[in-house]
Amino acid sequence: MAQFFTVHPEQPQPRLIRQAAEIVRNGGLIAIPTDSAYALAGRVGDPDIMERIRRIRRVDERHHLTLMCRDLSEIAHYARVDNAQYRLLKAATPGSYTFILEGTKELPRRVLHPKRKTIGLRVPDHPLVRALLAELDGPMLTATLIMPGEEQALSEPEDIRHRLEKDVDIVIDAGPCVVQATTVVDLTSGAPELLRAGKGDPALLGLEVD
Repeated sequence: MAQFFTVHPEQPQPRLIRQAAEIVRNGGLIAIPTDSAYALAGRVGDPDIMERIRRIRRVDERHHLTLMCRDLSEIAHYARVDNAQYRLLKAATPGSYTFILEGTKELPRRVLHPKRKTIGLRVPDHPLVRALLAELDGPMLTATLIMPGEEQALSEPEDIRHRLEKDVDIVIDAGPCVVQATTVVDLTSGAPELLRAGKGDPALLGLEVD
């Protein structure tokens, strides 16, 4: 049964952050609020974590998972970023955007899209997540917590606890969470391509919503 942590939204308690980080290091899957919606998160490259995320979401290996990073330099460590891409990333991070980029050899092949060798990357703007990433001293593998057959991401921690109490190891409550998923932008083909309009304003990247 999932543990339930209640964390201050602006000043997360270090003791609880350390406990959550230790569970992630030990292979746990957690449900965390972000600056866009709740997400499933776990250790990068852990096959069991990938399987659990895909089982909950009911998606296959062609669905991009997302590397949640601390900053731009960490993104550049795990993805190939040219100057034009870097300028776009700098304009939109931290924030509610996910960027599809080609992964580097620093990432296990199994976390990349099987044909395109790409992955989603983002830098969240949420005190809890940033504290957790700092404690881990590295990224987490994540996916927006949208249940099969539903369009909106889950946003209520008690509801998540009830629905996923046997599927995740921790649910973290840090106060109200918006229900919009991130805006997803593909940067692999030259000009940015809007794949999903979400909380992040596409106009910041010069993109229009059809």
